[in-house]
Amino acid sequence: MFSKIFNKTAQLPDKNLLFAILALIIFGWILSSSASIGHFGNYSKAINQAVYITFGMFLGFFVLKVPLSFYKDNRYWLFFITIVLLAVVFSPIGKTINGSTRWIDLVAFRLQPSEILKIVIILFTAGFLVEQEKDLKHPWLGFFKVLVIISIPGMLLLLESDFGATIIVVATVLSMLLAAGVYLKQLFIVGGVIILSVISLISLNPNRVERFTSFWREDLWLNHSDKVWQTKQALVGIARGDWTGVGLGNSIQKYTKLPEPHTDMIFAVIGEEIGIIGMLFVISTFTYIILKGFKIAREALKDNRRYSSYVGFGICTWLSMQFSVNIAMNLGLIPPKGFTLPLVSYGGSSMIFALISMALLLRINMENKADSTKRKHYV
Repeated sequence: MFSKIFNKTAQLPDKNLLFAILALIIFGWILSSSASIGHFGNYSKAINQAVYITFGMFLGFFVLKVPLSFYKDNRYWLFFITIVLLAVVFSPIGKTINGSTRWIDLVAFRLQPSEILKIVIILFTAGFLVEQEKDLKHPWLGFFKVLVIISIPGMLLLLESDFGATIIVVATVLSMLLAAGVYLKQLFIVGGVIILSVISLISLNPNRVERFTSFWREDLWLNHSDKVWQTKQALVGIARGDWTGVGLGNSIQKYTKLPEPHTDMIFAVIGEEIGIIGMLFVISTFTYIILKGFKIAREALKDNRRYSSYVGFGICTWLSMQFSVNIAMNLGLIPPKGFTLPLVSYGGSSMIFALISMALLLRINMENKADSTKRKHYV
């Protein structure tokens, strides 16, 4: 069985891309460790993160050995298992933190199925798009199939109170549809109706309008409102850091004033301790990884390996959205929401599956570089 799954190639992962990924991981571990030590007063989180990174790299090594065709052939099983895991969080082994039920308590580790879904939905949608391209006689039927596929995990995520993950998953799938160009007419019609409906629902309810606009009200910022407290503390830290920062480990905000400094607000800690230079390093490194990933997806498309191309595009779209949202909320451009900074923030599930996504990108690149006799067997 394993001899069929594991496919040895003479190609090695792209060295520049691999170096950029490792550089960002090491940098993130150092800064998240600094933030967690200051916030919790011990090294437990730093040690845990090192274990998560090691385990994620171990899984990534196996992903590098598995051809993309394996995921295409087994995408229905992967999707089904993920849906089951999303439902298991509501069982007795589910874990509720701060009012959200998103984790499965495995004693030594808390598994967050929504992080698995972010990858699996990409692998599943890519296969669905390849299938639907062969049958364009019933575009509306195919489009509604996509909506049903999204709605199943989407409802479970909403029940978990994980609105952020719901947005990321839905936006990723819709972006893949847009890139594939299969349902453009249906996408714009239904998308326009949904947008207008949401705007109407918000505008008709004064409470919803208040919640939507309160973050940008000047009086809340001047009067130290709790609604903007977290964002203000993040901006204070970034302002203290200036260009070169106050020094590694010397952040003040991470101790008591900045909530979640090692996860959601890690970018503010980077700004305070390493300064604008540190923030630019993170942005430029991640930008290189994403642009390289999109290039890998285009190269796969040129070889008519559409499944690999869609997977690469989906991964880069998901990561770029999550990266952009995290930085935007740290800079006070949008209200804070539970989005980690990929490859940088503390977190077991988020780090492990971000590493797996990077391994998938590297695998696509390896298949791109394989000789023509091998490449014709790839998808």
